Amino acid sequence: MHPAAEHSPLGKSSEYIATYTPSLLFPIPRTAKWAELGVTAQTLPWHGVDYWNCFELSWLLPSGKPVVAIGEFAIPADSPNIIESKSFKLYLNSLNQTVFASLAELQACLVKDLSGAAGKPVAVQVRTLDEVQAQGVVALPGQCIDELDVTIDNYEHPQPQLLRCDPQLIVEQTVHSHLLKSNCPVTGQPDWGSVVVEYKGSALDHASLLTYLISFRQHADFHEQCVERIYLDLKNLLQPEHLTVYARYVRRGGLDINPYRSTRPISPANVRLVRQ
Repeated sequence: MHPAAEHSPLGKSSEYIATYTPSLLFPIPRTAKWAELGVTAQTLPWHGVDYWNCFELSWLLPSGKPVVAIGEFAIPADSPNIIESKSFKLYLNSLNQTVFASLAELQACLVKDLSGAAGKPVAVQVRTLDEVQAQGVVALPGQCIDELDVTIDNYEHPQPQLLRCDPQLIVEQTVHSHLLKSNCPVTGQPDWGSVVVEYKGSALDHASLLTYLISFRQHADFHEQCVERIYLDLKNLLQPEHLTVYARYVRRGGLDINPYRSTRPISPANVRLVRQ
């Protein structure tokens, strides 16, 4: 478990406060998990963003009438902190009985508080239900590898030694799997996700990638660190010209978390999958 997470609201009974309380946000430094992966804030081998989508965003108009909307929060992948997910939910619920004179005032408040917790500017969009409904859901790009016939005998820890490639064959391709699962390192609750690998480099053996992804099934880690581990293991293996790894996770507590990591600067579209 991340040492800071022991003091977070995760896994504990919490009072749900319905009036604005920014102190509920609980930042967790990324440095400890980066150290496990052999990187530092000064040597990060990726660009990226963590998209958080909130489906339980509500506040009051000056008339007292409530509003509901969907929040989209883009946290830079190199921010000093992640925001612990339950504290994020508690903070958002503290807006429920809080009056904001305008959407701009709400958005400015969210930017200030979330940027302060993350340690870098967080981009915020507050979207109407009609806007999100019109966007619909999308399919992941590239080839799905989930129907490959593989034998699995490890679910406890990621197994990068399972990965195989052909260094004599350079390809550019995109593959995806819906079989990513890990567990919250604090509560043990399952985190379900779909993962995409886009790269140009040594041809990756798809069956080995699938068995590797399934080896995360009982692994305990946060969403962001799972994606960073996958990214680094593939980067080390493929020596790619470019590589992007991202995961779209199923929401829990009204929030979904979607980390993107890439060898080059990216501004990906924040689209929803059928499980989201």
